[in-house]
Amino acid sequence: MPNTHRMVAVDLVSSCRAFVCVSEVGSFTQGAAAADVPQPVASRRIAALERHLGDRLFDRSTRRANPTPFGRDMLPWARRLVQLADAMEQDAQRARLRPLPMAVPTTCTTRDLAELDAEARAHELFLEFRPASPSERSELVRVREVRAALTAVPADEGCWTVPLGLASAVELRPGAIHLDTLRIGRSGRSPRRRIWIQPEDDVPHVRDHLVRLRDAVGLRPTQVTVVDALSSAVAEVLGSADLLLCSAAQAREFGLQWRPMAELRLARGFDVTADPGDDAERLRTQLWEGIARCVGSSGTAESA
Repeated sequence: MPNTHRMVAVDLVSSCRAFVCVSEVGSFTQGAAAADVPQPVASRRIAALERHLGDRLFDRSTRRANPTPFGRDMLPWARRLVQLADAMEQDAQRARLRPLPMAVPTTCTTRDLAELDAEARAHELFLEFRPASPSERSELVRVREVRAALTAVPADEGCWTVPLGLASAVELRPGAIHLDTLRIGRSGRSPRRRIWIQPEDDVPHVRDHLVRLRDAVGLRPTQVTVVDALSSAVAEVLGSADLLLCSAAQAREFGLQWRPMAELRLARGFDVTADPGDDAERLRTQLWEGIARCVGSSGTAESA
């Protein structure tokens, strides 16, 4: 009678593989080699399969490993199980290699993204980057056009944070910039200096704070302006005494002087949004340093 103890699925597949290989070559020694296991292991697996099925699979009275009538009946089923297991392993391998589309800030440089991609491959993650604005990144992951996104969040909620300040192409005094020094005098003869907000910072937790400060210190509405493209903002700053709201790393990239703001401490915050959630945790933990480098972060929200 069949053994009532059920074999573990992986053991059943391994035993069936040994059974099929030995049957095909008619030898326990050669069949074990074909199954890539030592001959004693193949023998033990076939014996376990016989106990599980309740009858002998091979006639051991001859030198050649000939299946018994019961063995011949079971062979097609064993072969089918082995084929299904092989197909499953191949699909699993393809799934592991499937690219993970990921929306990232447009401020990430090609070099930093390439290094992040290389680090991800060491963890069997194959990233496919989609640079986009903050609102576009959130929408891309919501409609599942990407599997993950570096989303913009308030700094105190971010896994990565990037302090912001003001950058200029003209000489700046040492120390923080006081926004009230940009105020236009009553005569209107003072030069109008504007602060340009790039698309990455066109989010409520950055833009709205700066606008409220603008109103509080008496700047004109047009002195704080959101621009559609970062290149346009940089062009405005390079050709005038205007200021760009940006990180210190961006200021160095554009050849600008950078200072923090005296009245307000602003920072970008980033977190990973992903579906399924385990992708988010893998990105946060396994690729923390690479993502920090891409967004220009030097620490967590607590240390920013």
